[in-house]
Amino acid sequence: MLSRIPKLALTLGFALLGGLTACQGGPTDPPDGTIDGGQGDVIDAGEGTPDAVPVANAQGMDLLFVIDNSGSMREEQASLAANFNRFVNVLQNIDGGLPDVHIGIVTTNVGAGGTFGIAGCEGNGDNGILINAPSGACSPPTDRYIIDVANGEGGRTRNYDGTLEETFSCIAQVGTAGCGFEQPLEAMVRALSGNTPQNAGFLRENALLAVVIISDEDDCSVIDTDMYDSDPSQDRIDSELGFLSSFRCFEFGVTCDPDTPRVPGARNSCVPRQGSPFMDDVSEYADFLKGLKDNPANIVVAGIVGAPSPVNVSLDNGVPRLEASCSSGSGDAAPAIRLSAFFDEFPDRNTVTTICNEDLSDGLTGIANLLATVIGG
Repeated sequence: MLSRIPKLALTLGFALLGGLTACQGGPTDPPDGTIDGGQGDVIDAGEGTPDAVPVANAQGMDLLFVIDNSGSMREEQASLAANFNRFVNVLQNIDGGLPDVHIGIVTTNVGAGGTFGIAGCEGNGDNGILINAPSGACSPPTDRYIIDVANGEGGRTRNYDGTLEETFSCIAQVGTAGCGFEQPLEAMVRALSGNTPQNAGFLRENALLAVVIISDEDDCSVIDTDMYDSDPSQDRIDSELGFLSSFRCFEFGVTCDPDTPRVPGARNSCVPRQGSPFMDDVSEYADFLKGLKDNPANIVVAGIVGAPSPVNVSLDNGVPRLEASCSSGSGDAAPAIRLSAFFDEFPDRNTVTTICNEDLSDGLTGIANLLATVIGG
């Protein structure tokens, strides 16, 4: 349960939404009006179109990018950095120019509990702390996050040199040494919970809050790190946990028809598993995010992730394996079933595109267009 991390609302006095709702999610078959998530495709643009999105009541934007830093993400991070100028161009053309922005980056690595000796998963990982380490010979912001706001005198207050896109690109390539059990939703909570001193000041009460998740794996956020147990007695097909691999995230975090995770074959109607002994319900993460704002219109979520379908299980030398739902020259992506359900919790406030594009320009432009529409530009 997310109660192990006090909500930001308890710290800042924001009103939490009453009661947690169960997340039913949706089938992995694309809904009407969407396409199949192949190269260049939109996976799910939400229930409304940009023209139908009501304008938010917000002053500025707080943009949190949650970036997968596992071993398969080098090309995708490079594309993000190379194409961020397209994102900025859209925001700069909003009526009145670039809004007052805070831009922060966290990774999907929050570790695996620290005791199982899984490479890249030691301790709490990056623990939702905003990243501002430069990649190469470039200039990062002087704070944990990028600040670019109007100063009231016709100019801007910035904590960086060079351009906004250059500064973002400097810190967005977060490396590929992170944990292979990606936990983007847990990283989001830790970044925004108000319990991470390094992130102080990033989140503003009256600003639009946007969370952008970029990953080629589904969410594997856990409530019990015993799921990562690497003891040899567990690392086998007939054990409670099965072989130590990201397949555990699918087995304990998702339910499908048929609900026989280790049996090879196609799966249909896949949704997040509720009441998992190891993994948090997706709806709790959505309720946490909704609780950060009095006005839910001031929250936007977006993803550049794997298509949620097709879902197929195969055996690789007797080891169950979740097959990719899409592929490109940059690599494969797993079905983003839990993440898709999370995005669907924010109707008319989400946009999702496939990470299996040769570059991420379409996804970034789509996210920026939604933000511009929501803030009334």
